[in-house]
Amino acid sequence: MTKRITCVVLLFCAATVSSRAQITFSTLASFYPYGREPQLPPVQGVDGNFYGVTYAGGLKGAGIVYKITPEGTLDTLYSFCSQTSCADGEFPLDGVIAAADGNLYGTTWSGGLNDRGTAFKLTLQGELTSLYSFCSQENCLDGSSPSGLIQATNGNFYGMTLIGGAHDAGTIFSLTPQGVLTTLYNFCSQPNCADGYNIDESVTSLVEGSDGNFYGTNDLGGNQAGICSVYGCGTAFKITPEGTFTTLYSFCSKVNCADGAIPYRLIQGSDGYLYGVTGSGGTPYGKGGTFFKLSTNGVLTTLFSFCEKSGCKDGFEPIGLIQAAGSGNFYGVTFQSSKCRGGCGSVFEIMPTGAVTLLHTFDGTDGDNPYGLTQATSGTFYGVTSSGGTHGDGTVFSISTGLPPFVETLQRLGKVGTRVTILGTNLTGSTAVSFNGTAATFNIVSATEIRTTVPASATSGSITVTTPSGILTSNKPFRVIP
Repeated sequence: MTKRITCVVLLFCAATVSSRAQITFSTLASFYPYGREPQLPPVQGVDGNFYGVTYAGGLKGAGIVYKITPEGTLDTLYSFCSQTSCADGEFPLDGVIAAADGNLYGTTWSGGLNDRGTAFKLTLQGELTSLYSFCSQENCLDGSSPSGLIQATNGNFYGMTLIGGAHDAGTIFSLTPQGVLTTLYNFCSQPNCADGYNIDESVTSLVEGSDGNFYGTNDLGGNQAGICSVYGCGTAFKITPEGTFTTLYSFCSKVNCADGAIPYRLIQGSDGYLYGVTGSGGTPYGKGGTFFKLSTNGVLTTLFSFCEKSGCKDGFEPIGLIQAAGSGNFYGVTFQSSKCRGGCGSVFEIMPTGAVTLLHTFDGTDGDNPYGLTQATSGTFYGVTSSGGTHGDGTVFSISTGLPPFVETLQRLGKVGTRVTILGTNLTGSTAVSFNGTAATFNIVSATEIRTTVPASATSGSITVTTPSGILTSNKPFRVIP
């Protein structure tokens, strides 16, 4: 089961936020018998359906990869521990990602050839390939219990392990699509673990910055002199593709942890800053977490503290954050709320300035303890709760705020002639695709997928698709390289 820690006591207290019109919330499905305890929000596949994992349940009780349609039809795509001695892995504690080849990639906490976790590829038809079994090196120098897989623009995958490595405090690794692993960094390489380390798998993820470096967080360690000085309250760091590691910021560096403690996954905003949330800390002392921005050279600005006023109606212990296409604002969830002691949670919108709007508060029947959001190309958000719902084993939900549809690419950069897959909604009948204004040839595969190539003379910028309903713009720019 997912384990959570806090190094600052969380109290029921905090900010009242205004309501917002045109909010449509739907519980799409409750888990069981299709797995239990979903982990992180599902991702959109090339077929327009959504894919995610549950930590438990399935044929062997070792977790599943599930598929759910936008309308809420839930099916098991793969049950872990289907192979002898669980060689295919068991207990996935992270989500899956949709890679450039259209397949799903992810990790399992344990199982594999050494019972220390795996990295895997899974087709949308349910065919699994184990790419790597961790702890394959003597003394687990390659790490064990992986989490947080991402695919970088160079095509390789990057992630972290929570255990193993040179100091048994986890690693940062790269992995080729063919399964060749390289350890880039060993945590706790600095005295007193000033470089940080992790204990909570929900925070272990990297983001590739526009400068080509990777950024991430730890929930323990650092150089703090505050309330969390015994164990540290986490860090934000940068690592180059070659493995040069830099600690950017140690949380709980300010009096009473006013800057927050226990940071969760970073994202890079459209303005180039890194944004994130902390699970605790903030002002006043001992409250429910923060929303912050961080420059790539380590200057942190706290934009909002949860639980500033009585009632805690906006929730506390924020755990997930994304920047929405078509808005520029950030959307996220809190793991808890005052409506339910020790659980429930909320969905919120927050502006780059820190102004918060409450979108939904869970009550247990519609889910309990949410784990982040995904924005589909329809503009609608999708997410999961790890418990609650009809059977108490978690839910999948959607929430619409009226944001417009968009398109996104599975590849973020490429040379002229590179094949590019575009995901969208209602793409049938599209008449044009362009790269920053340069027309491209294309093939409509389905209502949710277009395949194209980078045209000659294309320049970096947005990709647009002209559909019968209007022009759709990509949520992120595409970079054309020489």
